[in-house]
Amino acid sequence: MALEMRGTCEKCARILPEDSADALICSYECTWCSSCAQAMSHICPNCGGDLQRRPARQKKESRAS
Repeated sequence: MALEMRGTCEKCARILPEDSADALICSYECTWCSSCAQAMSHICPNCGGDLQRRPARQKKESRAS
């Protein structure tokens, strides 16, 4: 099962593209930017779980036909 890869921080609405190294998630995939995660002591306010860096999804290269 693939991660949902939510595109914005749930606190400040900062855009977090799939290849962003600045996104953190909890086990329920609540998504936060690193600044907001640090302000919350890396604890998800929704579930109380710890926040970890979300793996970056590499952009697929488009193939010319």
